[in-house]
Amino acid sequence: MPKYSLVLIDEVETSLHPRSQRRLLRDLAERCRELELQIVLTTHSPFILDELPHEARAHILETSEVRTIVYGVSPEFAMTKMDDVPQYECDLYVEDKGSQILLTEILVGHARPELILSCRVIMCGTASVGQTLGIMVQQRRFPRPSCVFLDGDQANSTGCINLPGEDAPERVVFEALKQKNWLKVASRIGRDHAAVADACSAAMLLQNHHDWINNSATTLVLGGDILWQALCAEWANKCLAQQDAKKVVQAVEDALIGVPLKFVPKRPLPVEVSTIPTDANGNQLLFELYQNAVFL
Repeated sequence: MPKYSLVLIDEVETSLHPRSQRRLLRDLAERCRELELQIVLTTHSPFILDELPHEARAHILETSEVRTIVYGVSPEFAMTKMDDVPQYECDLYVEDKGSQILLTEILVGHARPELILSCRVIMCGTASVGQTLGIMVQQRRFPRPSCVFLDGDQANSTGCINLPGEDAPERVVFEALKQKNWLKVASRIGRDHAAVADACSAAMLLQNHHDWINNSATTLVLGGDILWQALCAEWANKCLAQQDAKKVVQAVEDALIGVPLKFVPKRPLPVEVSTIPTDANGNQLLFELYQNAVFL
């Protein structure tokens, strides 16, 4: 391949074992760095998508006879759109895995079972992606009812709902449970109460709250998601104010019956967003980072 070439490859995974698919993509990436190539390829393989950085993934999404190029999709999202999978009534978007677990536990603790079973919770990525999705919710551009939940430390944004608390989910949950001596978290994860209290309290001394879960989970010798789920379950059932839980559940119920979200900012928005940018051809530039969904 000559230097500075444009290389087009159709169905790059054809007849290749998954391991070979990954190795091929890594070799192509190395050639790109050496020869300053641009490679455009098509694929239906999750293994190929998984090897690509988020910004290199472009999914052609067709909704209501309109084709939109969606950048940054996860392999799970792409496979969901290309395969026959159950269709849920409502999609709930959150920023990351921690928020996904937190929202799930709020709904499990305070919503009707039939409401929970009709929803799936999808990680969308950063708060800025959530804000873009919120605009799409406000404009009713999704094919099914949708809600966007931002973390509590984010300013209110058009079409979005903030999770309970005025801070990051880790700080909200850890601090509330510490005040109540960690309640029954230990019994949920099968560990000694003193060990849980010591591990979680010590983790809170770390400057970066994103490290609290993994640090305390490592000390307790269990997975971070397992510990966080137990913490969120205790917090949602015994610390979360009833009126705050009702706001979350009501937002989902309203979305299902088509009641538009009333936008009342609690803090000024850092950037005024009124339109979604387009490229020279009029294609909307939606940098959406879809991740694996939790199916409730």
